[in-house]
Amino acid sequence: MALKVGDKAPDFTLPSKQADGIKLIKLSDNFGKQNTLILFVPMAFTGVCTKEFCEVSAGLGQYTSLNAAVLGISGDNPFAQEQWAQKEKITLPLLSDYDHKVTSAYGCAYDSFLPAKNLTMGGVPKRSAFVVDKTGVIRYAQVNESPGDLPNFDAIKACLAQLK
Repeated sequence: MALKVGDKAPDFTLPSKQADGIKLIKLSDNFGKQNTLILFVPMAFTGVCTKEFCEVSAGLGQYTSLNAAVLGISGDNPFAQEQWAQKEKITLPLLSDYDHKVTSAYGCAYDSFLPAKNLTMGGVPKRSAFVVDKTGVIRYAQVNESPGDLPNFDAIKACLAQLK
C-alpha cells in the first residue's frame, strides 16, 4: 500500500553515480534544511521517463527557489543511470534502487511491470511523486498506475510553495 499524506517518510540511503564516483544519498540529510521532492520512474532510457526527468532538469530552479531538493529514483543500476543522464542532459541526482527496497517501502512497486507486453519484472517503480517536508513527513503523494501518466507538477509546486 502506498504511503499517504501525513505518513512519516521512510528514510533511505541510495547510491548515485556522479562525475567523481559513487555517492551515497540519504534522505534524512535534508531534514531540518529543506523539503524534498522524490520522483520514482520505472526505467532509464524510456520515453516518458526521459521526458519527465529532462523537463524537471530544465526547471530545477523552480524547485530550488521553493527550498526543495529533487531526487530521481529508478531500479536501474547507477552506471546505467549515469549514461542516461549524460546522454539526455539530466541534471537532477539519480538514485539507484536496484534491489527495489525503497520502492517497496514507499508502496509504489508494480507486482508485474507491463505484463501485456511481456515485461513481467516485479518491483519496478510506478511513476510516483512524494513531497517530504523538512521534518520527514509526507505532504504530497501521487502513485500512478499507468507508466505513461506524469505526476501533477502544478500540484507539487503548490504544495512546496505552502511549505517553503
